[in-house]
Amino acid sequence: MKTNKLLTALLLLLSLTFSIAQTSKDVVDKIVAEANNNSQLEVLAHELMDVVGPRLVGTPQMKKASDWAIATYKKWGIEARMEEYGTWRGWERGITHVDLVYPRVVSLSGMQLAWSPSTGKKGITADLIIIPEVTDSIAFQKWLPNVKGKIVLVSMNQPTGRPDYNWEEFATPESFEKMKKDRDALEEAWSSRMKKTGFTSRTINKELEKAGAIGIVQSRWSNGFGANKIFSADTKKIPVVDLSLEDYGLLYRMTENGDNPKIKVVAESKELGKVPTFNTIAEIKGTELPDEYVILSAHFDSWDGATGATDNGTGTITMMEAARILKKVYPNPKRTILIGNWGSEEQGLNGSRAFVEDHPEIVAGIQAVFNQDNGTGRVVNISGQGFLHAYDYIGRWLNSVPEDITKHIETNFPGTPGGGGSDYASFVAAGAPAFSLSSLSWSYWNYTWHTNLDTYDKIVFDDVRNNAILTAIMAYEASEDASKTSREKSVLPINSRTGEQRTWPEPRSPERNGGVDEK
Repeated sequence: MKTNKLLTALLLLLSLTFSIAQTSKDVVDKIVAEANNNSQLEVLAHELMDVVGPRLVGTPQMKKASDWAIATYKKWGIEARMEEYGTWRGWERGITHVDLVYPRVVSLSGMQLAWSPSTGKKGITADLIIIPEVTDSIAFQKWLPNVKGKIVLVSMNQPTGRPDYNWEEFATPESFEKMKKDRDALEEAWSSRMKKTGFTSRTINKELEKAGAIGIVQSRWSNGFGANKIFSADTKKIPVVDLSLEDYGLLYRMTENGDNPKIKVVAESKELGKVPTFNTIAEIKGTELPDEYVILSAHFDSWDGATGATDNGTGTITMMEAARILKKVYPNPKRTILIGNWGSEEQGLNGSRAFVEDHPEIVAGIQAVFNQDNGTGRVVNISGQGFLHAYDYIGRWLNSVPEDITKHIETNFPGTPGGGGSDYASFVAAGAPAFSLSSLSWSYWNYTWHTNLDTYDKIVFDDVRNNAILTAIMAYEASEDASKTSREKSVLPINSRTGEQRTWPEPRSPERNGGVDEK
């Protein structure tokens, strides 16, 4: 009799185990099918990048993006909200037009930098002047009055507009090596020239403005055909514009050779005073453990040289698509699933740092954070971020992901904690298990990271779909896991540079009154 009862109990346990396994496989299969057969990625990318556009903190487009995201989440049956955490300098980009007007007429390719003061509709027209070679900062101060009423060229003139890979493919080895040697010499000479002024490329604009310059032109080439980095102006009253390498080189050579070029710059923009800065948070409430959280993480803001497609539009639509799929096939999660669309990451992880600081109760309940930021490529690396037992749970969750996705992924356990770089670091610093889903480059650093080319056409949708499937399955498994994740930290290795033992990063407070230094 006792044997029969034991056998019945064993059969019941096996049946339950088989049922759970079947249920897990069914959900994973449904996630994959939904992602492949009903993908919304192209629609989301078009609406966010093409229609809403860039999402510079403090601009109307950032608010428009939040409104769009909230409406989109709610259309899927997911509650969403905007959470303010501070203010930022409000600014709106306007028309930029730069023309060479003497000794011939050419429309040039350029744009005003973020938070650049406006020229007004009439613009400014002036002669050009180059930062000179001086003996020291005293000599530079004596030269400074020469900039009054002029537009100053503040970047080195690049000797070639061809990336190294193009030279390597077509040049003779001797020619390629000669070009690199000549370029290195020019860069060293320009660095020395700037150093002798007593200023850096980040501080000189304000000094030129104070001396009476009426505009500044730069060209921050990104070492790729047509790609320039577009950041902020750092002036209070005069416009700063970035020109393409080709057009900047034209102006530089004309100025250097005494051709007396004159340009007209129209750079319209609007100052909007202080405006709210915020995160956009969506939530699928947990049914069994609502105070434990799986967070899908991506920064929502961007620089505005283009539309922020791969930094971080692709991370954003990955997390949104994963949330949409989970809501459809897994509508009643065990733990609460939060989607964090963070603001002002580009100015110092401000949105995620504010969330961590403002929600200690959520941080205490975090099961896992999955963050994606570095471009459109498929995920190829996951680090344990220094959590001693990360292998146990990350490895378990990855085991449910289809092999055609995991075969590309290298893991590093326990790894070391990230101190910055993207929003996962805000959570890691607080001791919460947060992980970067690091992706394949697709020439991210040269061609799309903070450049004028970071647009919809650079998105590789097959890879983004791969990432949405990975994220959705990992989130599902983390939510359903019977165990709470361990936060035990590993003993960190010695820093080879300093010879001292590495320490866990400390939480940092966000900037809650931003942009004031740029005005």
